[in-house]
Amino acid sequence: MTATLNQPTPVAASRLLGLGAARGEQIVDNEQICQWIDSSDEWIRQRTGIQTRHRAGEDVSVVDLSTEAATEALEAAGLQGSDLDAVLVSTVTHPYATPSAAADLAHRLGATPAAAFDISAACAGYCYGIAQADAMVRSGLARHVLVVGVEKLSDFIDNHERSISFLLGDGAGAAVVGPADEPGISASITGSDGEKWGAVSMNASLLPLRDAVAEVRRTGDAAALTETEKTLWPTLRQDGQTVFRWAVWEMAKVAQRTLDEAGISAEDLVAFVPHQANMRIIDELAKQLGLPEHVKIGRDIADAGNSSAASIPLATHRLLKEHPELSGGLSLQIGFGAGLVYGAQVVRLP
Repeated sequence: MTATLNQPTPVAASRLLGLGAARGEQIVDNEQICQWIDSSDEWIRQRTGIQTRHRAGEDVSVVDLSTEAATEALEAAGLQGSDLDAVLVSTVTHPYATPSAAADLAHRLGATPAAAFDISAACAGYCYGIAQADAMVRSGLARHVLVVGVEKLSDFIDNHERSISFLLGDGAGAAVVGPADEPGISASITGSDGEKWGAVSMNASLLPLRDAVAEVRRTGDAAALTETEKTLWPTLRQDGQTVFRWAVWEMAKVAQRTLDEAGISAEDLVAFVPHQANMRIIDELAKQLGLPEHVKIGRDIADAGNSSAASIPLATHRLLKEHPELSGGLSLQIGFGAGLVYGAQVVRLP
């Protein structure tokens, strides 16, 4: 006789129950940036739309930022850490390959023994996390899932490097996803274009260190290891033109496909929150989508810079603070970045 396996009981739908945010406490303006690169406030504003960016202090960690944002999100949802069944952290700047930032965060929030794992999808990481949380709740695998997009990019930049360093900021945004009677999260559209794998990169390969350690073990020459260590601290770089063209032309198609899959049009939206990569990209995407005037557009980048996985939840949190009337409306969110990877969905704002 063949035994029958039990399965979790699925639920009808999921939605965002609460949002939270944490921003680096140091505000760095363009004049300060120009100490390190040959540029000007005018050039940075024209090319990127950025006026300032938030950066965290040296003693502030990715998990510290996550804890602050998550605590606010839980309070907004009317929940405690012990109510969480899973904690997902999207980041590329947690300084440990393992253990995960999520496990530490779950412990700090009192969420033990919730499932906990990190997601590495760079600027699309928050949307990947929402997609995963939606699937977990609807399948019955979890009832309440915390999703955090967080970065401390200031730990991984060379201030004198011009391709990306002047764009970047630090912060965390968090969302609690839970069950709903009607769909509050649409089908997620995710994908990748690995042909452009190196367009945004962090030179974090440990292979040179592995080879140097092997040489030290073979010869006993510690100097070889010291010289290798000097070149190993990971720093971010990008091919700006490649990323810009891909984001403008390809992500507009993904955004439109997301609306189509959700069964709505741009007219049905109250907000559009793309990844805060560059103001020109944001404006071009809005133009190609033909967004009506009533749709509020997340432009948090002007004051906060590009915070990678944190940018969408931070921009959404800000929109709701400035426009509380958006609560309950539909927002299209789309993340895209290193990989190159992308993710998008329509969400009903909490």
